[in-house]
Amino acid sequence: MKYLAWLLKAAIFFTLFAFALNNQQDVTVHFFFGTSWRAPMVLVVLAAFAAGLMVGALGMVPRWWRHRQRSRKAAQHDSPSTLAGPPGSPRHGL
Repeated sequence: MKYLAWLLKAAIFFTLFAFALNNQQDVTVHFFFGTSWRAPMVLVVLAAFAAGLMVGALGMVPRWWRHRQRSRKAAQHDSPSTLAGPPGSPRHGL
């Protein structure tokens, strides 16, 4: 199974490497107000992919923070020190 995973990783790497070698032509990306960026196509695709990853991760941050706050509140509310008294007390182990 380990060799199959390495074979899959190698196939993905060589496919991306071949893509990069086949797309070295310069392209021009036109922005607002007449500005433009001229770079190899593979860099433009890589920049667009990285920007998409960043936007996706930033979109997840508020939900992640709310989830962390809820889990911390639940952990404080359900902590064993508040439910169980000292050993030997009637509430110990409840």
